[in-house]
Amino acid sequence: MDNQCFPVLSFPAVPLLRKAKTNTRRDVEKAASLVEPSGLTERSVFHQPWWLDATTGGNWNLAVVKNGDEVIGEMPYMLERKGIWRLSTLPPLTRTLGPVIKPKRKGAGEPEWCHRMNVTCELMSQIPECAHFYQLMDTRMSEAEAIAFSLHGFDVSVAYTMEMAAGRSENDIWKGLRRNTRNWVRRAAEQLTVQEIRGADAFVDFYDANLAARKRNNVYGSSIMRRLLVEVVHRRAGTLLGAYADDGSLVAEAALVWDNRAVYYLLSSRRVNAHSGAISLLIWNGMRVARERNLIFDFDGISTAGILEFLAGFGGHLVQRFEVERMRTDYGVLRTILRGTRLASKTASQRLRRTGPAK
Repeated sequence: MDNQCFPVLSFPAVPLLRKAKTNTRRDVEKAASLVEPSGLTERSVFHQPWWLDATTGGNWNLAVVKNGDEVIGEMPYMLERKGIWRLSTLPPLTRTLGPVIKPKRKGAGEPEWCHRMNVTCELMSQIPECAHFYQLMDTRMSEAEAIAFSLHGFDVSVAYTMEMAAGRSENDIWKGLRRNTRNWVRRAAEQLTVQEIRGADAFVDFYDANLAARKRNNVYGSSIMRRLLVEVVHRRAGTLLGAYADDGSLVAEAALVWDNRAVYYLLSSRRVNAHSGAISLLIWNGMRVARERNLIFDFDGISTAGILEFLAGFGGHLVQRFEVERMRTDYGVLRTILRGTRLASKTASQRLRRTGPAK
């Protein structure tokens, strides 16, 4: 492989977390619980208080379990009102959450899985009753946490993401790509140059313009996306990559975020007329960023067979993530009825567009 085809990008190191003061307002107190000192299960970037503040406008809470004065578990969650219903689901742009638990002390009598299950049960007891609760868990959550949710009436299922392991050479990673994926990356690199996009405004404006060209809206909310990416760039917790044509115009983009474990492929967008391999080129450069930082590269989940087929071309491996959900019967019935009504309305509109109004 000719390395000159793919410019190696250099990025600053992620700043270490610092313990917040606990004698200030409540949202700062949230940040004072589990941080990085030795022995702790680390938060993902999605668990960080600044991330949750950006994506919820500060509208989140934290369940905390202590052993004396020592915090041994925490679990952030968002609460919102929709009409008469109180709901708790993932905040916008937040891929995973779930419990963060400190491992048991050496020499403690109970097995580690019992400790994790018991702490999770205590965390769940602090979550208010709501009509619908849903979280997709970080990959570090074990079967012990999953069974704790199951035994307390939650539906537990398994979803998947794809990851590329850390510590591999660039040549090894390149050889792991499927031939057609390598070809798409190589051909895109002949026409496009990958550089950092310097600001969140430029990223979001491009993202929204591409959606408008397809007559779609930003499901995350443009203001939320902008607020979050400003924080990501300011905290050096990720980077915004752009693929540029020879005339200097931006034709595709991708947002990467990271923590001390992984680089996550968070967002991407491309112009309608962009080179077909533009996103593949950006993912490849994201994999190189992860290799440079000696981190896992997380491809951001698999929701369809088409996405699996596309991502499989990059040579990663499947990793499971637990989903936990509990829904009140009355809310579930109403949601099913509303979904059926919307589907019928959409089908009728599509039929009308195809055939025209009745005469």
